Amino acid sequence: MSNKFRTGTLALAISIALGTVSANAAEDNTSKIDKKDIEQIVVVGSRGAPRSVNDSPVPIDLIGSEELKRGGNTNMLELLKGTVPSFNVHENPISDAASLVKPANLRGLSSDSTLILVNGKRRHKASVIAMLGGGINDGAQGSDISVIPSSALKQVEVLRDGAAAQYGSDAIAGVMNFVLRDDAEGGSLTARYGSYYEGDGDTMEVSGNVGMPLTKDGFVNLSFQYKNSDATSRSLQRPDAQGLIDAGNTAVSSLAQIWGSPEVNDDITIFANVGLDLGNDNEAYMFGNFSERDVRGGFYYRNPHKRGGVYSNDDGASLLIGDIAQAGGAERTCQDVAITSGNVLTQQNYIDNVANNPNCFAFNELLPGGFTPNFGGNIVDTSITMGTRGELDNGVMYDVSGSVGMNESSYVIYDTVNSSLGLETPRDFNPGKHRQLEKTFNLDFSKDIDVDSIDALMIAGGYEWHAESFEVTAGDVPSYTAGPYTDQGFGIGSNGFPGFKPESAGVFSRQNYALYVDMEAQITQDFLIGTAVRYEDYSSFGSTTNYKITGQYNITDNFSLRGSVSTGFRAPTVGQANYSNVQTELKEGKLVDTALLPATNPIAVQLGAQELTPEESFSHTLGAVWTIGDVFITLDYYNIEVEDRVSKSDSYTLTDADRDALKDAGVVNVDSINGVSFFTNDFDTTTSGIDLISNYATEIFDGDATFSLAYNYNKTEVDSYSEVTGDFKVSRLENDLPNHRATATWSQSWDKVSFLLRGNYYGEYQGVHVDYDATAITADAAVTLDAEVSYFINDSFTVSVGAQNLLDQQATEIDIPGDDIPDNNWGGKYYETSPFGFNGGFYYVKATYNF
Repeated sequence: MSNKFRTGTLALAISIALGTVSANAAEDNTSKIDKKDIEQIVVVGSRGAPRSVNDSPVPIDLIGSEELKRGGNTNMLELLKGTVPSFNVHENPISDAASLVKPANLRGLSSDSTLILVNGKRRHKASVIAMLGGGINDGAQGSDISVIPSSALKQVEVLRDGAAAQYGSDAIAGVMNFVLRDDAEGGSLTARYGSYYEGDGDTMEVSGNVGMPLTKDGFVNLSFQYKNSDATSRSLQRPDAQGLIDAGNTAVSSLAQIWGSPEVNDDITIFANVGLDLGNDNEAYMFGNFSERDVRGGFYYRNPHKRGGVYSNDDGASLLIGDIAQAGGAERTCQDVAITSGNVLTQQNYIDNVANNPNCFAFNELLPGGFTPNFGGNIVDTSITMGTRGELDNGVMYDVSGSVGMNESSYVIYDTVNSSLGLETPRDFNPGKHRQLEKTFNLDFSKDIDVDSIDALMIAGGYEWHAESFEVTAGDVPSYTAGPYTDQGFGIGSNGFPGFKPESAGVFSRQNYALYVDMEAQITQDFLIGTAVRYEDYSSFGSTTNYKITGQYNITDNFSLRGSVSTGFRAPTVGQANYSNVQTELKEGKLVDTALLPATNPIAVQLGAQELTPEESFSHTLGAVWTIGDVFITLDYYNIEVEDRVSKSDSYTLTDADRDALKDAGVVNVDSINGVSFFTNDFDTTTSGIDLISNYATEIFDGDATFSLAYNYNKTEVDSYSEVTGDFKVSRLENDLPNHRATATWSQSWDKVSFLLRGNYYGEYQGVHVDYDATAITADAAVTLDAEVSYFINDSFTVSVGAQNLLDQQATEIDIPGDDIPDNNWGGKYYETSPFGFNGGFYYVKATYNF
């Protein structure tokens, strides 16, 4: 197998994660090798030959396979959060589809501002659009990297710099390249069990990897992961639910609403990586995956006195009563029932006019204690990439490949009602599906050219074709239909997440192509300069051209300066441009149904929406690289300006005139909609920060030790916006994430034992709970500890015990200013914006068999 294909053979792939917080000691079977002599090689950031991290003119983190294996969490998002300080992941306890695919942020930008690659090839996006994405990710549609198991990876390369001129759309904040294992022999099998200190969230996982030869010059490497995770609850009883219990309503649950992580069942992922040497410096390769999981999480509690469209339409002043005869065309005979006590079930007017009246009904008869829907879905993710690369007779390197990727979300909502169907309503619904399908073709060339006046010159160029489609499949009829009680004020569709209507279903697509050229010139032994230009043309909004200039200068053998200047863009996704639906959200302390409409919809246009255009960015970096003895240090400043950012607008309350306009535009069931939102290019931001990384490897206590320290300062400022975005969202964009994050790691290994100890610092952040204006709430800074100890029974068996958040550091508890709103009004105990989560300490045990 050629070294060009199996990138890891260019240098020994070790787990000293340069530029990351947890730079571990070398892999166990190479722990005695002098780490100072091992170079770390990456392929991201340059279209030329792979280069050392030290020689890169832009900052790159390299996270080795052993580093990933030693993380206590089995989710790739959480593993990266523990190793890259500028990478943030938030739990989304009640957030519609965003709870199915957790959005993540690099350098404070939205999840779809980071480009995801696998083996250097563009990864498709998830089908889930994060409608309730915690402010920063509202409306984002990024790739689902949680499907990538650590058992499948040789290393992860994180390019912390804008790279749209090299890789195209989305690479505003940076690029993550997941490099799959390519071993042709050996393997491993790992079993892991973990649980939170609170006694919930039990997680059981089995994962493995096996390498096999494919003839004498190739390999087949297979990986799998199967896991189940129970839900967690960090909840308090809601005051309104407790009031009902105190008034004698025995049907109310002791915990009416759950704030916590969702339940994940049958989460299975299979990855394959195949390579074959064809001879004459030519190689064929193929890789892909199949992943599937079922997710189920909580929703808001529906109060049996107040919930609009089900129990009452006047905020609990009177019951919403259905008249069976009226639904059949007769005159209405049911009388109004005023709610005058803490338990309407005991009121005589309810007993006489509803409970004992066969013609009249209220949902208190079916669900006397209220109800809490559960939202979930089945997520399927598949991909395959095939290609060939090598060297032509004239010395030109080529790479030709094609990729197909698909992500499908089939939604389910449980324990709810379509109240317009009356008491005959189903309780579980299938609201429909989203499918994201992407196809990519790449043709790349590169060549080293001899020029007498400079040390080396590399020129690369290529062509990329990309097609993207977003498909909406209508839900089952009960999930969206307007039943016979619609005209009596009962809500339409499955309450909490109405199904997609047939008129909203369809396939929306676009295509784009790109031409690009890169050049890297080693002017002298100490001076490297690189340039890149990319022209891209989209069938939807037209063309864009972006550039990048990079440079590095070695002032001494141990000290160099580096920097870059680049432009970039992020094309709005097809889903963002065409998606429409009705969802339930909190507005001014009440649950209301709001319609998300395409920006081209007449009512959205009337409210100020315009057809979506690309986000555009300008970024520059300046950094330094030091080697002081055995200590390696990098310091990088970055500044990213993004104009016309795409996000979901604030919700507009509909007037009667708006409703008439909606009806004229052909939108059905308008009377049940309280507000409208849409995707828009509305605001500009500037994000700036500093990354400081330091690593040191030595021998102490008769063993090998690695120490690492990483610090990130990141600040986002909204430069301009309108009422479409609103002040509250601006505050979330600027303050939800902590400005300061730091991690310090000590990794130690001996012949039989190894351990890892990591400290994580999270600075102050804005505490947000549901829709409350949190601009005056500053949550406390915190420190958490992670630890793992491993014992090597023999060359094949290893057992490990560990903990994340070892000392059970709790998130900041909710403390809403003033006396008007109880702190637990919506059942949560902690602010959901906690950067280290709200579940507390997590312990785990695992056993690994290597063969």
